[in-house]
Amino acid sequence: MLNDDDLDLPVGLTLERYIMQKQGEFPAATGEFSQLLRDLALAAKLVNHEVNQAGLPQWSMIARAAPLHATPEALPETAHLRFARALSRGSEVCAVLSEQLGSLQSTGNHLGTYAVTLDALDGDTGASIGLGTLFSIYRRVSGLGTPATPADFLQGGHKLVAAGYVLYGASTVLVYTTGQGVAAFTFQPLLGEFYLSQPQITIPAEGHNYSCNEGLALQYPEPIQAYLTECKQRSFGSRYVGSLVADFHRTLLTGGVYLSPPTEAAPDGTLGVVTHCLPLAYLVVQADGLASTGSESLLDVIPTALAQRSPLYIGSRNMVQELTSKILQPSTATKA
Repeated sequence: MLNDDDLDLPVGLTLERYIMQKQGEFPAATGEFSQLLRDLALAAKLVNHEVNQAGLPQWSMIARAAPLHATPEALPETAHLRFARALSRGSEVCAVLSEQLGSLQSTGNHLGTYAVTLDALDGDTGASIGLGTLFSIYRRVSGLGTPATPADFLQGGHKLVAAGYVLYGASTVLVYTTGQGVAAFTFQPLLGEFYLSQPQITIPAEGHNYSCNEGLALQYPEPIQAYLTECKQRSFGSRYVGSLVADFHRTLLTGGVYLSPPTEAAPDGTLGVVTHCLPLAYLVVQADGLASTGSESLLDVIPTALAQRSPLYIGSRNMVQELTSKILQPSTATKA
């Protein structure tokens, strides 16, 4: 039973207050970046509602009225609209690069300082399992007052100013970094707020799980097939949802390695460098992990096209180092 002392305990630190605290650490901050983070959080709340309502009967007092909520099939488009509108109504963002559209979308705010990449809803919407939003933020390099250009998004991971994701579910979490560690916030639906739940996430240097689509294992390069066999011999656990955000989130918290190798059908890899690989690489490095293409650090990659693809090996530092050494070993031996 609660007593008076229990009622005096603080509810927790909201995302809003956390953003304001971080802004206060930079006296020259104008507040634009903080407002951008708030806009992303607002859109995440709206999408969380849509995800939780999708598939429910569309009850209405009027026969054949328009659906009250998005159908599972329409969720990706709905999620994109929620984020695009939230970012467009502010004055901070000049353009959005959307995985759903596959192209650069101007917000009309030519004086906006930032460019945002977005995969508004990743995962299996039919099953509504492991759905997530992935985003990253660049400071634009094109001239203020002019339309955004692809160059604003082709700066490479070292130029990112923030990256994060939202994982929707029974306990919806927002995880992000601005280059000073990784923090997680859990959504409290009764209060309608994200509360700080993990102020400093650090991925374990070692792990005992691997995550990949083993249905394609025979199409992976031989070093990857050999590594997966070795993982089984070492009794490592196989954990794979099929949602990039969900699989990465589990790996970030518990340790392990996530693999998205090239295949015969996709020799360059399947994940977008700009919209997927670089945001996750920026996050995991801030959590003391590693991300690699198999031949170089992902943060060192300077993309040349908005739709550029890449393999992705990401997770615990020691596991990624071991895996990439096995990938590079055949070429090293050939040169010798």
